[in-house]
Amino acid sequence: MLVLMLVAVSCNAQQRKLGLYPVAFYNLENIFDTVHDVGKNDYDFLPDGSYHWDKNKYENKLRNMAKALLDLGTDKVPGGAAVIGVSEVENSRVLDDLTGQPGMVQRGMKYIHIEGPDKRGVDCALLYNPAIFHPEKWFLQPYIYENGDTVRKTRGYLTVQGTMAGDPLTVIVCHWPSRGATSYFREIAGKQVRQLTDSIHNADPSQHIIVMGDLNDDPDDKSLKNLGGKRDMNKVKDGDFFNPWWEMLRGQGQGTLTFQGGWNLFDQILMSHNLLDLNGKKEYKHLTLHSWHIFKRDYLIQQEGKYKGSPKRTTAGGVWLNGYSDHLPTVVYLVKEVR
Repeated sequence: MLVLMLVAVSCNAQQRKLGLYPVAFYNLENIFDTVHDVGKNDYDFLPDGSYHWDKNKYENKLRNMAKALLDLGTDKVPGGAAVIGVSEVENSRVLDDLTGQPGMVQRGMKYIHIEGPDKRGVDCALLYNPAIFHPEKWFLQPYIYENGDTVRKTRGYLTVQGTMAGDPLTVIVCHWPSRGATSYFREIAGKQVRQLTDSIHNADPSQHIIVMGDLNDDPDDKSLKNLGGKRDMNKVKDGDFFNPWWEMLRGQGQGTLTFQGGWNLFDQILMSHNLLDLNGKKEYKHLTLHSWHIFKRDYLIQQEGKYKGSPKRTTAGGVWLNGYSDHLPTVVYLVKEVR
């Protein structure tokens, strides 16, 4: 069903109607089924594994994730997000079960997923409302080690191209190498995604490009600079990206995950130059960035104990909390005039 919010705006003595389109990202923190996938190190998430991962825990995880995903974007648009990038999803079976949750079925949510090489078996995927976003082409661009290493294969960059509100839109969903690796390996990721976006832009300058994901770095780290992420919207040049989360972390002290009592902001959504209202005219003739926020609800936050105030994860310290994720989601809103 069509769920965009229509907003009346006065401009030059005329009333305009604007469609508002939420786009989100969420690290689902290890959403595994209870079945072993051959060749993958998923043993912790089996009934006899360290998490004692059984049908009850899995079904609770699905319900919790569906609740949070369905709430994304509802701050401004009652029908929720048009597009949601997700990470740490085990396989298509899990995505079938997730989109099979009653609320997801009611909203008609679909997904795009390509099995990747990650040894733990976690992948990225794109959830979308087919009434709003219309995918046309997708592929998984591999992460390539500069030294030719093929042993430590890791997650690639899920690239989905389609249309939204009649505009061409490319969404690239990432989960860059973890902090268990040095910054160098995420710096490579930043370079590779920039090469990918440059290629897409050169082939079709009309493409609006969004890069999102758990980047395992903060907005001011070198990997994001390699991508071309800018803190100041007015300094974004053709080929660069606006990174609103830089100001949110460093200027406002907000983040999406905690470490040793402090906030990091790894879960980012960056917008290409042609998604920005750089002249301040608010013409909205094409998809344009309107606003953004970290999605925070009481049910997503640990309310007591040692980790009070942190995201409420599924398991902590070996104890099943029946929570959500160790990350908070992020949401941006795009706007376009409706004719």
